[in-house]
Amino acid sequence: MLYSLAHLETDKLKAIQKLEKEIGSPVVALEGVDAETAALPDEKLKKLQELESRLGVVLVAVKPH
Repeated sequence: MLYSLAHLETDKLKAIQKLEKEIGSPVVALEGVDAETAALPDEKLKKLQELESRLGVVLVAVKPH
């Protein structure tokens, strides 16, 4: 299972914003994504890691459905 930023309805967003004010800290809402990571050969994994480093993000290769 992987996680991405949650898509929130207005009422859920307002509840989170209220909590942020109460606790004095930002809150990030995540939701599960049904995906399985792909096993990459070393040369492909190296390419993925190089692009991660260049872009400053985390990349995850997943198995196609």
